[in-house]
Amino acid sequence: MIDKPPNLAAGRASGFDAPQAPQGNPVYAALWMLGALASFTTMAVAGREISVELNTFQLMFYRSVIGLVVVLAIGAALPGGLRGLATARIGLHLTRNCVHFVGQFCWFFALTMISLAEVFAIEFTTPIWVALLAPLLLREQLTKGRILAVVFGFVGVLVVLRPGVNEFGPGHIAMLIGAVGFGLTMITTKQLSATEKPLTILFWMAVLQAPMGLIGTFGEVPLPSMGTALWLLLVGLCGLTAHYSIAQAFRWADASVVAPMDFMRLPVIAVVGMLLYSEALDPFVFIGGAVILAGNWLNIRHEKTRSTGA
Repeated sequence: MIDKPPNLAAGRASGFDAPQAPQGNPVYAALWMLGALASFTTMAVAGREISVELNTFQLMFYRSVIGLVVVLAIGAALPGGLRGLATARIGLHLTRNCVHFVGQFCWFFALTMISLAEVFAIEFTTPIWVALLAPLLLREQLTKGRILAVVFGFVGVLVVLRPGVNEFGPGHIAMLIGAVGFGLTMITTKQLSATEKPLTILFWMAVLQAPMGLIGTFGEVPLPSMGTALWLLLVGLCGLTAHYSIAQAFRWADASVVAPMDFMRLPVIAVVGMLLYSEALDPFVFIGGAVILAGNWLNIRHEKTRSTGA
C-alpha cells in the first residue's frame, strides 16, 4: 500500500495530478468509490493472508519495495522523468513516514488480532484525531463542528469496543494507535502538499519506509512463496488504486456526498470476514461505525457552511 490512511481526506493528497472534472455527478463518484471499496477490502484480506507466512515488518518491507518499483516506473514515464521526485523538505518527509509507518504497521498487525469489521470501524476515527491535533500542529481553529465530530467519534468507539463487556486486547490498542498515526500522517501530508507533488510524496514514502521495515525484520527477509508473493503484489497495487479512486471520486462530487459512501466499507468488510474467516456479524460494530460516520459527516457539513458563509 502506498499511502494509507486509510481515509477520504487523505485521498486528495494521495492521487495523481489530474484535471478537474465538473462537480455534481454522484453516479461517477459512486463508481470510483466502488473501486476504492474493492481495493481496501482486497488489501485487508491480502494482509491477513500474508500474515500466515510473513510477520508484519516483513510485509511492510515488501510493500515498500513494490511501491517504490511502481512509483519509479510511473515517474520515469512522466515528463521530466525522475527529476520531478526531488525534494527540499526531507525532514518533513521523514516525520511523515515515521508516523505513517507506525499507523500502517498497527493496521496490518490489528488485521491478525481482531475482526476485519472492528479494524475498519476503529480506523474511521482518523478524522477525529486530525480534528484534535490540527489546532496544535497546524494552528487550525477547533470549531464546533470538529468538537462535535470528536464527541461522536469517542462515543462510537465506546459502542464498538464496549469496554467492560468485550475483551479489550492488543489488536484494539494497536488499531487505536494506528488511527492516531493516520491522523498525524494526514496533517503532515497537508503540510507537504503545499509544495510537493503527490507522486513525490509517494516516492519518498517508499524510499524511507523500506529501510524501516528492513530494520524491523533484523535482516530476516525470506523469499515469499508464489501465493504470498501474489498477495504482496495486491497490497502494493491496491494501495495505489484505492487512493487514486478516492481522489477521482472527489473530482466528481463534494466531500459531503463522498464521505457517506465510504461507510459502505464497514458492512462489506464485515460480510467478507464472515464468509472467509467465520467472523460474527456484531451489530454494535455497525452502530458504533454509524455514530462515528455521523460525527464526520456533521463536521463536513459544518465546514462547508463556514466556507460558504451560509
